[in-house]
Amino acid sequence: MSAKPEERSDNNEIHQRLLDLESSSRLLEPDAAERFAVRDAVVDYSEAFLDNIASINAYNTSAEMGIGLLDSPISETGIGIDEAISLVRENVDSPGLNPASGGHLGYIPGGGIYYAALGDYLADVFNRYAGIFYASPGAVRMENMLIAWMNEIVGYPSTATGNLTSGGSLANLIAIVTARDAKRIKAANIERSVIYLSEQTHHSVDKAIRIAGLGECVIRHLPLDERYRIRADKLESQIAADKAAVLNPFLVVASAGSTDVGAIDPLTEIGEISKRHALWYHIDAAYGGFFVLTDEGKAKLKGIESSDSLVIDPHKGLFLPYGLGVVLVKDAAALHESHRYTANYMQDAASATDEPSPADLSPELTKHFRGMRLWLPLKLHGVAPFRACLEEKLLLAKYFHAEVKRLGFASEIDPELSVVTYRWLPKMGDANTFNKRLLDTVVADGRVFISSTMLNGEFTLRFACLAFRTHLSTVDTLLSVLHDAVIELSVGSPHVSGGSA
Repeated sequence: MSAKPEERSDNNEIHQRLLDLESSSRLLEPDAAERFAVRDAVVDYSEAFLDNIASINAYNTSAEMGIGLLDSPISETGIGIDEAISLVRENVDSPGLNPASGGHLGYIPGGGIYYAALGDYLADVFNRYAGIFYASPGAVRMENMLIAWMNEIVGYPSTATGNLTSGGSLANLIAIVTARDAKRIKAANIERSVIYLSEQTHHSVDKAIRIAGLGECVIRHLPLDERYRIRADKLESQIAADKAAVLNPFLVVASAGSTDVGAIDPLTEIGEISKRHALWYHIDAAYGGFFVLTDEGKAKLKGIESSDSLVIDPHKGLFLPYGLGVVLVKDAAALHESHRYTANYMQDAASATDEPSPADLSPELTKHFRGMRLWLPLKLHGVAPFRACLEEKLLLAKYFHAEVKRLGFASEIDPELSVVTYRWLPKMGDANTFNKRLLDTVVADGRVFISSTMLNGEFTLRFACLAFRTHLSTVDTLLSVLHDAVIELSVGSPHVSGGSA
């Protein structure tokens, strides 16, 4: 049956409108010449940055703090790439912390190896969906292969599984939720269920406990030794006391490289206690886990394999850009049970393959193809340069610890990994105030960036060495800046000079 005249007229109008819209929407598909022009400008900008990275400050103070972006609001028409790069250069890449710098010695992640950026470029251009095996079997196999490799290096069995996450926070949340469900923690028994951890445990674990609905559990912060490590004997006695009080101990969280001081809890002893009392044993190894690739790190991390789950961050210990953490879980069925899903519209994706789909092992359904940013650098470099870089950081921490004490700073804790805590002790005056001024002076200098923490009420400086561009010359620069800053702050104030270890 032929269409009525008015229907044909309506269809003609729709047809023309579709052609008009197509003409505009095709602007989202630049041709080869346009791609080359924009890509060349972006590459030139990034290459200039990389060529001069050694002379670019680790930190720049700025009164504007990127506010210039607001002078160029999002609008109906676009701007040229040169103007866009200028906005980024002045407002994003100039003020504040430069995490790509070898002088970034303040927080744990640092750098961002180049081949990882190329991996992200490939992942973004091809836009493979790595959540479901059916959609992209190769992408899922790649991510599962990387997880299997990480399970192997930490000593987990081949039956273990895991998930590539956005970072340690999501990874810790996945592990806490899995532990909750595996130990059958329900609303009826939350208030009598007990979680054991340390005051040094990363705040993302506390956050995960709250988000997982476990905020009303009994939270036991265990006593620490003089090196800020959990006292295993106190854990054992506390579990016994809690069981005697008819409570339900179910989870213990240890650190393999705490953020403040780089402490490694007694992993083997905690594992034995957890096994005896049937607790889920989780280790936050986000910072320290990849040191297992070194001989020294493997010895110090002995016992990590006894955990039920652990978090390990490639964007820390493998020097990748921000955005890649990993959770590993021995009991693959428990991880799947806590995070699986079904939906009618996904029925075509059902598969008989043995390859687990990441979307069934994580809260994420839509996810970036994160595996490519790890796989490409590992394949192009091999593991050896990563191992050497990690070993270098362990040795740099020992070097800094010895040299900063030689300058007169107090640094009482020998570094277990690559974090060193230290402070200047004035003969008179307030040490906390002096060390805060010292921090501000070093950061204002800009060549290196350091951070601080509070330990037992004392303002304490931190040397956190995990940027792949940090080498001996960088550490010597920091030592020189610290030496000069102490002299500068002490001029005219004889009561604050004369630090002592």
